[in-house]
Amino acid sequence: MTKRVNLELDLPDDVAEELRNEDLTAKVKESLVLELLREHRISQGKAAELLGIHRSDLFPLMTKYQVSVIDLTPEELREELNKPLP
Repeated sequence: MTKRVNLELDLPDDVAEELRNEDLTAKVKESLVLELLREHRISQGKAAELLGIHRSDLFPLMTKYQVSVIDLTPEELREELNKPLP
């Protein structure tokens, strides 16, 4: 089930003018989804699904929004690096 949420945003005139030719709905959705991903509230797969893109196309957006592609603690990274190869 999908729930639609409408947001109202007040912007200064100069900012609104700067953005008038952009798809603000898409831009806000992209920003929100990437922030949810950064906060570990959704997975990479879910983020890609919400944005309607392939998961591999998510990685450039993660770079753009400075969201780590690999988000492991130092201990988790050590464990991963020490695992024997299959």
